[in-house]
Amino acid sequence: MTTPRSPKRTMSMPVIAATTAALPAVVLSSLALAQPSMATPAPQPRKIPATLAAAMKAQAVNVGSVIPANAVAATIPTALRPMAPSVPDSYTIVRGDTISAIARRFNLDTTAVLQLNKLSATTLIYPGQTIKLTGTAPAAPAKPAPAAPSAPSAPSSATVYTVVPGDTLGAIAAKHGVPLSSIFSWNGLNGSSIIYPGQKIKVSGGSAPSAPTAPAAPAPAPAPLAGTGSYTIKAGDTLSSIASRHGVSLAALMAANNNVTATTVIYPGQKLTIPGAGLQPVGETKPLVPSTFLGFTYPPAVVSSANENKALLNASPVPSRAEMKSIVADTARRMGVSPSLALAFAEQESGFDQRAVSPANAIGTMQVIPSSGQWASDLVGRKLNLLDPYDNATAGVAIIRTLIATSKDLDTAIAGYYQGQYSVSKYGMYDDTKRYVESIKARQRTFG
Repeated sequence: MTTPRSPKRTMSMPVIAATTAALPAVVLSSLALAQPSMATPAPQPRKIPATLAAAMKAQAVNVGSVIPANAVAATIPTALRPMAPSVPDSYTIVRGDTISAIARRFNLDTTAVLQLNKLSATTLIYPGQTIKLTGTAPAAPAKPAPAAPSAPSAPSSATVYTVVPGDTLGAIAAKHGVPLSSIFSWNGLNGSSIIYPGQKIKVSGGSAPSAPTAPAAPAPAPAPLAGTGSYTIKAGDTLSSIASRHGVSLAALMAANNNVTATTVIYPGQKLTIPGAGLQPVGETKPLVPSTFLGFTYPPAVVSSANENKALLNASPVPSRAEMKSIVADTARRMGVSPSLALAFAEQESGFDQRAVSPANAIGTMQVIPSSGQWASDLVGRKLNLLDPYDNATAGVAIIRTLIATSKDLDTAIAGYYQGQYSVSKYGMYDDTKRYVESIKARQRTFG
């Protein structure tokens, strides 16, 4: 593992074709960004490749370069098994499952399965998790006989919700139709509280140990975290990415801004109060993804998109590196690509880190930029979400498979993933591309 990982990445073939006329004599293709040289550097000055610049320009005006937060769901591709003759009481999730696919397999209604397991359409499921397929869905919070209208309902015991991966206090409050301040009050929490999967949260009033008979009163606004600042929303911003960028929880951000919840629509030009920002002025916050890497400085629009996607991945549960390794190998087997070769690319590109995002907005384990993700979607015949670990592996393997099928030999195919297929055919392999090819082949031997 002596060759450093590439910061680039892969660009779609349509963009390559559209920009071939603009290629200078010595540039990298936008399929890849060169790695640092290990030997004598190329004599020609290297600039951002024309094809990469074109891809970046396309990303700058393409809203799809930032994947929506609500797309970070368990949209895992699945090969459906034959329908079971009967419906079991429970089912254990395996790799590739989705709730909708499980429901179809057993001729059940997806909504009913979600309600039965207290899940939402955006809940991330994981291998080994057990879900119920039969039984009665939990009823809505019980409302006893109508009480005096002047007093809030106060059942003898509070309705409790179990936190699942991806939950926030604001989202929980919105899901149950109660004010976030009441969630704070019922649970002794505030805007800076951290919640975790498995934690029990009261989502209705009731007999709390501290005040069994008093109706829950709206909690006072939580105190700022040692100072406040402001932030002006820009196109492409989300509440979660703004919170992550400023190092505060989403709940704290919502609590600091009246009438802002997890379902609030935000717009460019709107100002938000950032709790605790007095300790670090907004303009001096450190970005999650830098704008410069290995001598290349990327356009602000591309870096902004990269930071948005990095924030989304940081706020979402992702597989471990070992789990990601299995996902890549399984995907390669299913798609007819050598698992050892796919693993070599994944290790070289990101070290199996699904949260990796480069300044060029290359996303996830296989380091695929959104335009290449669209190309990969066309190759497999369905929309791929690069933030989803299974789709990310599918995109990378689909590109590898296509390069192998359309290149004269394996070395040229490997080079195409890094330098770009057109650039390799036009100019041959650059020195750093040759090192990349040797590194991939060496890694493949270790996985063989």
